[in-house]
Amino acid sequence: MELPPGKKVYFASDFHLGIPDRTSSLEREKRIVAWLDDIKTDAARIYLVGDLFDTWFEYRNVVPKGFTRFMGKLAELSDAGIPVEVFTGNHDLWMLDYFEDELSILVHHKPIYREINGKKFLIAHGDGLGPGDHGYKLLKKVLRSPVSQWLYRRLHPDTGVGMASWFSQLGPKHADTPIKEFQGPEKEWLVQFCMDTLNNEHFDYFIFGHRHIAIEYPLPQNSLYVNLGDWIRYDSYAEFDGKDLKLKYYKMNVE
Repeated sequence: MELPPGKKVYFASDFHLGIPDRTSSLEREKRIVAWLDDIKTDAARIYLVGDLFDTWFEYRNVVPKGFTRFMGKLAELSDAGIPVEVFTGNHDLWMLDYFEDELSILVHHKPIYREINGKKFLIAHGDGLGPGDHGYKLLKKVLRSPVSQWLYRRLHPDTGVGMASWFSQLGPKHADTPIKEFQGPEKEWLVQFCMDTLNNEHFDYFIFGHRHIAIEYPLPQNSLYVNLGDWIRYDSYAEFDGKDLKLKYYKMNVE
């Protein structure tokens, strides 16, 4: 992919729409929509790198209620010819074909590799990558199983979506949980994943979400690990202008 003059590629993740309550989620949704509206003039492509929702489960003819402004803005961008690509995260891994069928938005369930203006990118949500976290990796295989999904769909949507939301609320409330600061390369599984990958293939940029820290960490071979942070604490995103990638923070204009 070669960027036209003046165009950019944008990356963001971990919106976690739906928590901790309707009021704060709606305020966050409006900020995200305002950011998407601001970048649409120069966006060549937008990557939304997982956990867009704190809970998402698709039935054949039913999707979770809410998020109308966000969905509408994605439809507007897609209809305007701006490619948007979405990744599933650990909170919305049961995203299936709704985004592709209704919004013409590509959904990725695994890491992807892209070359933009001669720079190589590895992009993924980040859950289950690197060493450790074996319990989650096993759970993910179970949850991604077609059999598990078929069985869960036997539940009425009110029950199924309600149960998924209830289990999600049992986990850390991201807005209230202290930030787990960067632990150093020897303890950060995603950094370990990057280092192992570089032993076999060079990438200029590793772009991840999941970790809920906004950080640019230099790696060997002039490579860069970027974690996109979240829109609960940081309102952070990354911008690639064809030459350099920078982590930025959105400030919504309030008139």
